[in-house]
This record gives sequence, C-alpha cells and structure tokens, in this order.
Amino acid sequence: MNIKDDFILSELRDGYLVGGAVRDFLLGKTSYDRDIAIKNAGKFARKLAEKFDATFITLDEEFEIYRLVLPDKLNYLDISEIQGENIEDDLKRRDFTINAIAYNLKNDSFVDVTGGLEDLKNGVLRHIKDENFEEDPLRILRAFRFAAVTGFTMTPALKTALRNYSTLALNPAPERIHYELMKLFSGKYSSETLLLMDDFGLLENIFPCVNEMKRVPPNTHHHLDLFHHVVETVRQIEIAYSEAEPEIKEHLDNVDFGGFPRINHLKLAGFLHDIGKFSTWTIEPSGRHRFIKHDDVGAKMVIPLLKQWKFSKKQIDYITCMIKNHIYPSNVIAAPDLNEKVMMRYIRKMGDNVIDNIVLARADRLSARGIDVSEEMVSNNINGLKKLLNFYLEKRDTLKPLPKLLDGNEIMSMLDIQPSPLLGDIVNALFEAQLNGDITSKSEAEKFVKDFYYESSFK
Repeated sequence: MNIKDDFILSELRDGYLVGGAVRDFLLGKTSYDRDIAIKNAGKFARKLAEKFDATFITLDEEFEIYRLVLPDKLNYLDISEIQGENIEDDLKRRDFTINAIAYNLKNDSFVDVTGGLEDLKNGVLRHIKDENFEEDPLRILRAFRFAAVTGFTMTPALKTALRNYSTLALNPAPERIHYELMKLFSGKYSSETLLLMDDFGLLENIFPCVNEMKRVPPNTHHHLDLFHHVVETVRQIEIAYSEAEPEIKEHLDNVDFGGFPRINHLKLAGFLHDIGKFSTWTIEPSGRHRFIKHDDVGAKMVIPLLKQWKFSKKQIDYITCMIKNHIYPSNVIAAPDLNEKVMMRYIRKMGDNVIDNIVLARADRLSARGIDVSEEMVSNNINGLKKLLNFYLEKRDTLKPLPKLLDGNEIMSMLDIQPSPLLGDIVNALFEAQLNGDITSKSEAEKFVKDFYYESSFK
C-alpha cells in the first residue's frame, strides 16, 4: 500500500501530508483525513480548488486553514499554512509524537523530528511538550481519545503533565469537548479509557453523575458498584460489536445522527443507562436494593447533561430512548405469553433502534452477576434476546411502519391547546393504543384523543 494510492494525493506534488492520515496509514488503518501543510497555503488551496472543481472554504483566517470540498461532496482536503520557519518547526508544535509525522509529497519520504515513528512501532503515547496543553487545553481530552482509539500506553511524563494541567480540561468550547467525547467512544478501548479518566479525576468533571454512581454499592443482583457496572456495560458493548455479524455491524456503523456512528452513541448510552439509579435507590427491610422507575428518571436526568455538551436533538432522542428502554427487551422475553404479537409490538415501538436496544440489554445483563443471578438466568436471558433479535432480522424487510393517524399540530388544533406535557401524554397514549391494535383509523384516533383529553381534565 502506498499513500499516493489515494486518488487525490496522487495528484499533488508539493507540501506535506500531516496528522491523522499519516498516523493511520502507518498503523494500517483506513483514514478519511487528508491534511496538507504547505507554505503559501491560501494560494495553493485556491489553485487546487480550480483543478478539482472543488468548493473553497476558509476554516481559520488567522492560521490560514482552508478546506476543499470535492464535487462528490464526500471527499475533502484540508490545507494549512506551515507554522514556523519550516515543517520541522510545525511538527514540534503538535500535540503527540504519533501525530507529528509528515509525509513529503515531493520526494515520498517521512519527516519525523519527535520520535513518532518509534512510538507508533512500540505503542507509546507521548506528548511533545507541556506548554502545548496550556496553549490548547483540548489536547488533554485528546490524550484520552487517542488512548481509547489506539490502546497505546501513556508515558509517565504524559501522565504527570495531564495531572498538572487537568484543571484546564473544561476550558475549551462545549462543542469541541462534545467532538472529543464522541471520538473517544469510537475507540476499541473506550471502557478502559473511562477508568483511566476517572483515575485522573476528569470523568466526574464531564459527567458529575459519576460521583453518585460510586455511592451505589454492589448488591445481590450486581457484583460491581454502579460506576464499575456501567463501565463494564460499555466493555460488553465493545465485545458485542467486535464479534457482531456483518449486518449488525453495518447497522451500528450507520452515521444516522450527529456525524458519528450509532455505535459511538450506543456506548455513551451504555455508560449513562443507569444514571437514574442513585435518585431512585431504596433498601427494603429484607436488604433488597430497589431502583423503581430508574429507567424513566434517568432518561429525563440525562437531557440537561447532554445539552450542556451540545448534543443535537437527534442525538439526545436516541440516547434517552436507549436509557428509557434498556430493560424493555428483557421484560419482553420474560413474558409468560411470549408470541409473535408481543415481539411485533416491541419492534414497532422501537423502530430503527431494535438492534441497538437489544445489544444494550445484553451488555447490561452480562455486567450484572450478583449472588442471586445464576448462570441459568443469564443464559436464558441471552438466548431470549437472541431469539428476539433473529425475529426482528427476519421481519424487518417486510415490516410496514404504523401510519401516523394524527400529529401534534392536528391534536393541538382539535383540542385548542398549546404545546405542553399534556400534549406529550396524549401523543404517547395514542401511539400505545395504536401499538395494541385498539385504533386503526383516523376517526378512531380523533375519538380516542378527545376522550383522553376529557378524562385528563377531570383528574
């Protein structure tokens, strides 16, 4: 394999390929990053835009960073001005040695002034200099992101620097922190990295719920405290993804919202799925721990947290759906009258999220092995979830979505009401009635809505 096998890079004769593209090439990974560092970047970028008939975008005027979006809208090239006198100066200003390797497009050679090639070979994550963290504190989170993606070992000096500068970690804009979090959850080693971040005291700054999770101890159903249970859930999702059949992996790789694959969001949902347990935690006289409605409570609690880190509505809807329904598939398969109708109701309610929801439920089950949980219980649950998943995979191509009989605007107009929690209750109740087969026409839906509203008015 040659870097210039890339059809865009094969056309270039000047400048240096830098950053993630070089790192990923040397690790034998596919990279969609194409970052070029060159002198007179603006002039070069405009010429190249003409050559490729690409759209020219200025990303950062001060540092002279430009993007060319090719006509297919799928491929792009970032071009930036070399910082300093030469490429060697530029590389020394970067964050980690593995990201400070350049490839000379003119003579097909690597430029490495920080030892990045050796660190890549040995699986070492090493920073270039302490001051770089002060210059851009986002590099603190990037250190953990690269640990999650590569599995590389941090040097003692890097660990010391991260502790020294940890108070700066949340200084960057929330949007940038959001990006690094989602990249972290793209890694094969996300669960290990969450524990590493906790050791540095960073995790609780991003997710304050971590402190509460640590206060919920193991019990007869859980062999781990709540914090380690949710981290183990993430690990089980990682295992499931690595062993998944192609059609499952293809679904989880879909970039349906937020510019990141479903699997990234699912792992985050796995980490947050029991966020509601601390506030619903009670201990019965018998010593049994109860967390009644923790799924519903958690789905509401997580919304302001996700908004703080600038998650989109689609991302929030997905993650709250996973949290609210993480017990649902296990309840379905435990039903004494489990049949096709019961399974179909579940599938229609979860829509496109069936696979994700079952993967989460399976991971949750495998992460809870208290003394009251027998191997038979675990085996029955896993087999039942597999049956439910296979049923969905058999039916999904022929499954017709339920028709929307009334939308929110029609209901507001019909009842002369404004957006409110009551409207949400009506919409949900209508959907449940439709799932049960109680309502099949618009006229029946209208009657149901009016009756529901009338009864609610007298409660």
